[in-house]
Amino acid sequence: MHRRHLLQGGLGLLGLGACGLPVRAEEGFTSPRADAVTLPPAQWKEILTPMEFQVLREQGTERAFTGDLHAAHADGVFVCAGCGLPLYDSRTKFDSGTGWPSFWAAIGKDRVAELADHAFGMVRTELRCARCGGHLGHVFSDGPPPTGQRHCINSASLDLVPREVGQALEDAGLPVKLGGFDAPAPPAHPKEVP
Repeated sequence: MHRRHLLQGGLGLLGLGACGLPVRAEEGFTSPRADAVTLPPAQWKEILTPMEFQVLREQGTERAFTGDLHAAHADGVFVCAGCGLPLYDSRTKFDSGTGWPSFWAAIGKDRVAELADHAFGMVRTELRCARCGGHLGHVFSDGPPPTGQRHCINSASLDLVPREVGQALEDAGLPVKLGGFDAPAPPAHPKEVP
């Protein structure tokens, strides 16, 4: 086999993760939060859209410039599409030119968990929702001031809600909203916001 064919095959395999196909199964994340949401994959599959499930639960990645939030400029709060936890404020969003929503900071250290990611022979820092463990994206050190960070997040991991809804969630003690705010009829949950 020629080196060119080996190279093309190898690049094709690397592209699988970038195209949104599952990279690895959910592994070893335990939420440090008292309001942790732990559901079996079958239940998440019923709650989430296929793309949300692929990204949040199977650590997939949507293709660049295809997500509905990469160019969103509305004022509001970005919440986890899995459990409704407020994660990012629109005031920290910036255009990184990468095709994914980018933020220079999360709302708080208790909202986004960082895990070592060694997929594809690289060393990166994966970001997950600290409450449900949903895969969000990765953090890089090429962002703007004041943090110098770029939280590169999949649109499928987030829902954008008006600022007053985000504030109501904070005021209500961050209740769980399974399936996020784009779900047509999320399953009932004892702590769910109406």
